[in-house]
Amino acid sequence: MRNFENKTVLITGGTRGIGKSIAIRLAREGANIAIVGKTAEPNPKLEGTIYTAAEEIIAAGGGKVLPIQGDIRYEDQIKDIVARTIDTFGQLDILVNNASAINIATTEHMEIKRFDLIQQINVRGTFFMSQACIPYLKQAHNPHILNLSPPLNLDPRWFGPHLAYTLSKYGMSMIVLGLAEELKQYRIAANGLWPKTTIATAAVKNLLGGDFLMQRSRLPEIVADAAYYILQKPSFETTGNFFIDEDVLRQEGVTDFGHYAVNPDQKLMNDLFL
Repeated sequence: MRNFENKTVLITGGTRGIGKSIAIRLAREGANIAIVGKTAEPNPKLEGTIYTAAEEIIAAGGGKVLPIQGDIRYEDQIKDIVARTIDTFGQLDILVNNASAINIATTEHMEIKRFDLIQQINVRGTFFMSQACIPYLKQAHNPHILNLSPPLNLDPRWFGPHLAYTLSKYGMSMIVLGLAEELKQYRIAANGLWPKTTIATAAVKNLLGGDFLMQRSRLPEIVADAAYYILQKPSFETTGNFFIDEDVLRQEGVTDFGHYAVNPDQKLMNDLFL
């Protein structure tokens, strides 16, 4: 029996990048997958749609996949996402809060609409997605909430250059701490996961560093492999942690990370907040 057989996993931001990689990894281990994304029609600036992602997940894992077009900024859509997941699969075992927006503008140059967007998706969306899933996670055998958010680090250098973005990602991390404490009575785990190095995603390519940074990044599969190990740990004893992908894999006996590099000949760049 595969490790996630008969488990249902709901992943926000599952169209591409880290979210899709986690979906593929867990589907390969037997999980039913519900992926949420906003892209239903092809966009020349973005890779794939929720439907092409679903096809890739099925091809890789052969499991059941439910693609859901949704925007976690809106209460009615959050309720619909969770309801459709339960209607389709009858249960929910794992929530992966991966959906996130990035804008690293300084305070002086941060537009109000951009500030609102990153807070609404990263903090508000994560909070209310978690809230909507709790009643169903209470019924699961080994329930987990996993946020793609960094360890809390109060070094001012992480606040000065991009205060608004830091507020949003640390908000996701504070949700980890709060839910871990609040939900431990129900044996629901809440943990954070963050990459040691930059990950080759659309945000890195389009917003942060273009091909220069992409060549110095790792593939999303390293985060997916780390999530695979975290999400099978006993929920009642593995909660309130901020895991780093490379550290998780080292603890599992992985010593060679070369195959995760986009370009093994380039020096890797550490991610933010580390």
